[in-house]
Amino acid sequence: MNQPLAYVHPGAKIAKNVVIEPFTTIHNNVVIGDGTWIGSNVTIMEGARIGKNCNIFPGAVISAVPQDLKFGGEDSLAIIGDNCTIRECVTINRGTIASGQTVIGNNCLVMAYAHIAHDCEIGNNAIIVNGVALAGHVVVGNHAVIGGLAAIHQFIHIGDHAMISGGSLVRKDVPPYTKAAKEPLSYVGINSVGLRRRGFTTEKIREIQEIYRILYQKNYNTTQALSIIEAEMEATPERDEILDFIRNSSRGIMKGYSGNY
Repeated sequence: MNQPLAYVHPGAKIAKNVVIEPFTTIHNNVVIGDGTWIGSNVTIMEGARIGKNCNIFPGAVISAVPQDLKFGGEDSLAIIGDNCTIRECVTINRGTIASGQTVIGNNCLVMAYAHIAHDCEIGNNAIIVNGVALAGHVVVGNHAVIGGLAAIHQFIHIGDHAMISGGSLVRKDVPPYTKAAKEPLSYVGINSVGLRRRGFTTEKIREIQEIYRILYQKNYNTTQALSIIEAEMEATPERDEILDFIRNSSRGIMKGYSGNY
């Protein structure tokens, strides 16, 4: 904490056992939790709330004002949970008056040069790979993985356990448990490997596969498919999560299917 080559504003609240490397700048109205490491040349601006045991690598800029012409200088936050790793040159903007905050959950990994714009909401255990660009108001579910250099349109919703291929352009919502790839972005199966790693049983994975088989492979329109799923599939938390996600999608879900990816 006693790093003479770093600048820490007297109004910042720094917990115990925080390490701040040289040439880092920490502004007023910042809170940093116990055990966090802040690398050199990091800039942490007003409104940052950083949890415990995080690692923030050199060049990152946390809680800069939004790149939104409508932003009027209002107070807002950029909140990062516990046990997160923010790699080199990541930029995370704070919220606007729309929600007042940008939020990253616990145990997340945001790789180098990724950008998380204003009012985004990232769940727990998410992985944002190198060079990913999230526009404003994007919601990313728990355990989601977004491949390198993917670009996510504003107001997109990416479901829990979804996996998006590197280089993708995401213009539509990506339902939970799915894999998304190709151009235009398409359903290419469920994220079965990720689900197995997280303890989903073979029976549960088969249930999820059958739901998406009805939705994407049976030549029904979305309304028909949802009705059939609800009528013929046993009610489970996963089934209901998928149905609710699709019915509440404001941008519509990704289309298409390819079994050859």
